[in-house]
Amino acid sequence: MTRPIPPFTDPADVEAAVRRDGYALVSARGLASWLPQGLGDLQALQPSWDDLPPDTYLRDGGRYRRRRHSCFVVEGLQVELTPHRAHWQPLEYNALHGGLERWFEPMLPEVTAQPVWAALLRRLGATCSALAPAVPRWFVEAHQFRIDTSDGIGRPTPEGAHRDGVDFVVVVLVARRAIKGGETRVFQAEGPHGLRFMMREPWTLLLLDDARVIHEATPIQPLDEAGGHRDTLVLTFRAGGFQGPG
Repeated sequence: MTRPIPPFTDPADVEAAVRRDGYALVSARGLASWLPQGLGDLQALQPSWDDLPPDTYLRDGGRYRRRRHSCFVVEGLQVELTPHRAHWQPLEYNALHGGLERWFEPMLPEVTAQPVWAALLRRLGATCSALAPAVPRWFVEAHQFRIDTSDGIGRPTPEGAHRDGVDFVVVVLVARRAIKGGETRVFQAEGPHGLRFMMREPWTLLLLDDARVIHEATPIQPLDEAGGHRDTLVLTFRAGGFQGPG
């Protein structure tokens, strides 16, 4: 049974929703209202998801994930691309891939140099700062993901329901092509309540308070023999520095 998508949060009420519920869901139209460039320039980035290298670190033996990864520092209006670095998570937050330095290919300049990219990070950084006023600077990791069905099943979150060990997580749906599944699940980290829904419209955005909720997306399967995929952009915002083995 397909679960209805929960009501979208008005862009003006996102901070209040996150404080109340631990999450906010923003429609593509709402996201467009946050950006001077509107939705058109975001949509122009979508072809870059066709050029993601395979993720060679999957410990479940799968070949269903492609990705790129880059890091940024966001402070007020300033957005700085940092020197390329490994993605690292502790085992506490990722039992499958934690404790491992994973070096992914960086995002392409055709994406990160676009004004809409900086505008997106700037706007989300302002939202995080409204939620955590004592934090002047955000350390942001950006991940372009493609989960495909070339092996029959693709797993958007092979580690299962999890937190990321950051302050805030943003998940943006970029595309769904010829698949079923991929249900988003958000649950209280310290409580019984949660919700399940399907993100279907490209550029729908989910903002999560990582300390208060855990999240996952269910496996995807192809609708036909040609196969399909699910593309997302995941951004994590962390105060104090990037995660690392030190």
